[in-house]
Amino acid sequence: MSSERVKPYEEKMKKTIEHLTKDLQGVRAGRANPHVLDKIKVDYYGSPTPIQSVANISVPEARIIQIAPWEKKMIKEISRAIQASDIGINPQSDGTVIRLVFPELTGERRKQLSKDVKKMGEEAKVAIRNIRRDGVDTFKKLKKTEDVSEDVVKELQDEITKLTDKHGKEIDKIIEEKTKEIMTV
Repeated sequence: MSSERVKPYEEKMKKTIEHLTKDLQGVRAGRANPHVLDKIKVDYYGSPTPIQSVANISVPEARIIQIAPWEKKMIKEISRAIQASDIGINPQSDGTVIRLVFPELTGERRKQLSKDVKKMGEEAKVAIRNIRRDGVDTFKKLKKTEDVSEDVVKELQDEITKLTDKHGKEIDKIIEEKTKEIMTV
């Protein structure tokens, strides 16, 4: 009985971690990562479309992303969209493909990215603690509204606290791995 009441909160916690992981994919860590293009949309016949839907994206070398549009006329659109984005890389085109050359990260830039990643981790932990607080509040109300015993409420609170701790440790591990990736020269 108790697990069913905790399940929606566990799902929310999992979604928070998925969101964090997706956001971290967009943080560049010295090597080319095609996920930096995930949020960029190009104008494809009047509708905003992800670059992945109009071109083939590959990583031929550690610090180069190559974009080969399926239609030649899309080269200008893709270049324009990349320049307008916040990735800070100028696209280079030879008329058939676009190359994004990622510069080596400076030590200072690596430290700044590490701070940003840690901040993202803290925000995710805060979100998980807020989910826990909502759950605990809901469980306390059960005592009044559904005549649930004090022991059951305590059990539910313990269960959601264990989930919070588990997901907090998972976030720490994810942040540690990303920080290590950023700091690796």
